[in-house]
Amino acid sequence: MLSDLEPDQRNQVVRLSGAVALLLVAAVAVILFKQTSSAGPEVSQLQGRITFASNRDGNLEIYVMDATGANQTRLTNDPADDSYPSWSPDGSRIAFESNRDGNYEIYTMNADGTDQKRITENGASDQFAAWSPEGGRIAFTSYRDGNFEIYVMGADGSNPIRVTVEPTSDFAPAWSPDGTKLAYHGLRDGNSEIYLSNSDGSALTRVTNDEGEDQLPAFSPDGTRLAFQRSHGDNFDIATIALDGTDEKRLTTSGSGDYGPAWSPDGRYIAFQSGRGGSTRIFVQDVAKGGATAITSGTQGQDYVPDWHGPASSPAPATPTP
Repeated sequence: MLSDLEPDQRNQVVRLSGAVALLLVAAVAVILFKQTSSAGPEVSQLQGRITFASNRDGNLEIYVMDATGANQTRLTNDPADDSYPSWSPDGSRIAFESNRDGNYEIYTMNADGTDQKRITENGASDQFAAWSPEGGRIAFTSYRDGNFEIYVMGADGSNPIRVTVEPTSDFAPAWSPDGTKLAYHGLRDGNSEIYLSNSDGSALTRVTNDEGEDQLPAFSPDGTRLAFQRSHGDNFDIATIALDGTDEKRLTTSGSGDYGPAWSPDGRYIAFQSGRGGSTRIFVQDVAKGGATAITSGTQGQDYVPDWHGPASSPAPATPTP
């Protein structure tokens, strides 16, 4: 006990205890600073609307919400799975994939969930719809020719044209903002990498070259960069890269699985799904400053694959869910 020590010994213990206390205070201050400096964006500053898939009502359905996370509304109501929503450029319609008719096909609907239409009709899977910037075309992935390839069709499903011709598979096309190029991930070099081509499939270039799996590219609004997900062992994180494959930047390091990046209309933020916190939710991260903020709670189910549209012309749906 301290009372059993000689006075000099007691003084040494007190001085040592004081030093330890100061070190602990300093350590706590550093931790608090790191937490503050890595905080995500202020939710109230986020604009536009985000569509996403969620199983909160028992199976995968399409939802929409304000970019702040408010007014979360279910748009589809079907016993099958609906997923991978994509906004039309004017925000009036959403394309998505569904297996409600026995296999995955591409559908479109109004942004309030009305007027749902099947626009592909094929015995093989059609998935990963992406609406073109001018609104007249939809790119998608299809297995109709024996392996997964990229196709482009009219927004009404007319005149589907095969863009890639490879013995391996290509997935998840994304349009450049000017509509002249497509980015997608493919297996042609042994593992999943990001590729870039003209919208007719010509002038193919490989953008990434990494031992990890690079997937689900998304063009920045100014057309200069691609966001994508990359595997690190069993985990995925979000990164960005210039179109020529230079200036790669890793944005997330959560260790919880970050997937499916979608840029904000102004290019300042990226939305994505993450399993951090034990439940898959939609997060938003500031591209320049880092730090991620959850905009869905994950308490009712898992939330996936966001797509972000600007605030100008997105109609507000009715009947928000809790």
